[in-house]
Amino acid sequence: MTALRPEHEVGYGASYEQGGHEVSGAFEAAVDGLADPLNDPLPGQRQGQGQELGQQPVRKQGRHRGPRQPESAPEAPASVPAPEPEWSGDYYRQYAAETPRAAEPGAPSYYAGGAGTNPTADPAPIPVPEPGLDDQTVGLRTADTRRAAEPESVPGGRAERRRAAKGGGRGRRRAEPAGTDAGHGSGEQALARPLSRVEARRAARALKESPAVIASRAVGELFITFGVLMLLFVTYQLWWTNVQAGQYAGKETNKIQDSWTKDRQPGAFEPGQGFAIMHIPKLDVVVPIAEGISKSKVLDHGMVGHYAEGRLKTAMPADKQGNFAVAGHRNTHGEPFRYINQLKPGDDIIVETRDAYYTYDMTSILPQTSPSNVSVIGPVPPGSGFTEPGRYITLTTCTPEFTSTYRLIVWGKMVDERPRSKGKPDALVG
Repeated sequence: MTALRPEHEVGYGASYEQGGHEVSGAFEAAVDGLADPLNDPLPGQRQGQGQELGQQPVRKQGRHRGPRQPESAPEAPASVPAPEPEWSGDYYRQYAAETPRAAEPGAPSYYAGGAGTNPTADPAPIPVPEPGLDDQTVGLRTADTRRAAEPESVPGGRAERRRAAKGGGRGRRRAEPAGTDAGHGSGEQALARPLSRVEARRAARALKESPAVIASRAVGELFITFGVLMLLFVTYQLWWTNVQAGQYAGKETNKIQDSWTKDRQPGAFEPGQGFAIMHIPKLDVVVPIAEGISKSKVLDHGMVGHYAEGRLKTAMPADKQGNFAVAGHRNTHGEPFRYINQLKPGDDIIVETRDAYYTYDMTSILPQTSPSNVSVIGPVPPGSGFTEPGRYITLTTCTPEFTSTYRLIVWGKMVDERPRSKGKPDALVG
């Protein structure tokens, strides 16, 4: 039996016959070694079987997390008997006592004090594992400990922390809880520290608008208001005045026509009183003519005014000689003369009165002249092409459009006088 165990021949320095049974405590050491689950041989395998000669048993190294609970082996079926090691019994105990184990470098010896131990290895005490904590328990304790070690601190010195603990102190305003931004996106609201008096004043000054901001806002509001008013004014001038003037001119035309039905002789007309109707077929213009050139009483009502006051007084259409001069708006307030610049020589200008129709042919135009040039409405206007007195008509209006800087003049010469009893002229019939 001895020849079948090579470990007695190499590397241990002791033979089987050295009498390990005589050393006291060898049996107890062997039994303690069997209690170690890492050193117990498997059933059907001797200790040291499968290892090379002189090779030390391999011990698993790992993190010790507490007492290891022995794993319960699955119960074998009742019909299959458990294998019994061939070295069981007294022979195994004798063999374990006689066979020493080499101590691993730096590892504790589980056979300290036993017989057959390596005399060159220093005996080391058997380490007693400290009681460990469960992983889950350690995690919970770590989280609780961290929260306990990191209380909600208040920035600042000791005095600030004391004032924060007392509610901010007298005369201090408690800050509102900060939102998620103060917590760097953590979603938890953190209480901000109370503001000091200096910080509160700075915050109040920051929230207070400066005079420059107030002034710029006021100027902006004034500009906006001015723009709205200008828009309303332009709308009134370009659209609403025409509506009003058209309504007034239409009523005045009907009034003039009604006055012609009455059996009375025409006399002198009062300023602002309508007495005739002007037709410009090419421009599709039908507008009443009133006495005078008052802006408020005549022109702004969409009518054409006759020059009949002071040195600007001109002849009437029924006069046998003279210049019948009228004025009208080119823009806004009905704008009856807006397109008279488009008239060409030979175009008809007809004046309808109570007794007759007076037809004038357009002869010439003066695109621009000064407002003070009153000679254009004289009996024989210079620049008109007329050389002797006759029966003429003169139309005056402002130019350029939407301004009153200059005057635009159009002249015409009477070519036909048709009593109303003979009907309308051909230009109005067609």
